[in-house]
Amino acid sequence: MIRLIASVFLVFCLCLPASAVEYTAPEVPDSGRDLMPAETGSFGKGLAELLKKACLQIRPDLNEAVRLGAGIIASSLLVSILRTFSGFSKDAVNLSGVVIVSLQLLSSANAMIRLGCDTIQELSNYGKLLLPVMAAALAAEGGVTSAAALYVGTTVFDTLLGSLIAGIFTPMVFILLTVGIAGCALGDETLKKIQDMGKSVLTWSLKTILIVYMAYMGITGVVSGTTDAVALKAAKLTISTVVPVVGGILSDASEAVLVSVGAMKNAAGIYGILAAAAVFLEPFLKISAHYLVLKGTGAVCGILDPKGTGGLLEVFSAAMGLILAMTGVCCLLLLISTVCFLRGVS
Repeated sequence: MIRLIASVFLVFCLCLPASAVEYTAPEVPDSGRDLMPAETGSFGKGLAELLKKACLQIRPDLNEAVRLGAGIIASSLLVSILRTFSGFSKDAVNLSGVVIVSLQLLSSANAMIRLGCDTIQELSNYGKLLLPVMAAALAAEGGVTSAAALYVGTTVFDTLLGSLIAGIFTPMVFILLTVGIAGCALGDETLKKIQDMGKSVLTWSLKTILIVYMAYMGITGVVSGTTDAVALKAAKLTISTVVPVVGGILSDASEAVLVSVGAMKNAAGIYGILAAAAVFLEPFLKISAHYLVLKGTGAVCGILDPKGTGGLLEVFSAAMGLILAMTGVCCLLLLISTVCFLRGVS
């Protein structure tokens, strides 16, 4: 009788309806909503549409950066002419040139630095909403230990990086910019060496955080796999070229990204990655446009006025490069973290 009752009970249990848990990614922040593609089911198509929209929206910023570069070249040419043909002191002419070019650049540089900081903050906030969803999905699939290790690691590194950027790195960029301008204006080699040393410290700090992060991901066994060699080589070359300062280290993580992108089946993960890219792409492209124009303008000014405005352009382009590096690091760490969760979610 007991066996009969137990059998009937088991039959009734098997007849109960079952359903899979559906995890939904948080909505894209307002800053990236206009770029979000209509099709989020396919990662490749969604990313292509997102890139197209982002490139169209940065045209005004690119035109503004080009006009700014042309104005700086004109100022540098004027300084060079005055230094050669006028009776003014060369030190006075150099100081005037640095002041004029600094006034032209400071407003744009400040806007780009603030844009980078705002983008980093938005990415961090979105990651705090997205990663718990991915951790829950991975835990529901049976990967409780992996989900816990990944979530703890990504949360710690995201909090650490966000705090360092807001509290130390960004103020350091402004300080280095001030020291660099003073060094160019006064022609003081000591100030220039201090600026170079500060840049090296900031760069070393970013690289150290990345190395430790990638080591943690390697130990937990999530950054591994194989993919098409040609695609991998292209991805590494692109990342190492596009992201200044730390692109070489980030390119080493591209294999983990490529391995998982081809096998993405989790809708929340795909939507989350596209949303993070929508927040990141437009500001990154805007800062990149100003950075590239500064580098090109600096090359021209280096011929016309190498010690004055040429050196000053190097100071400003270095600051833009550091902001690009910080923004790129924050976005790619969020993407890598999400991809690592996706590898465990069917």
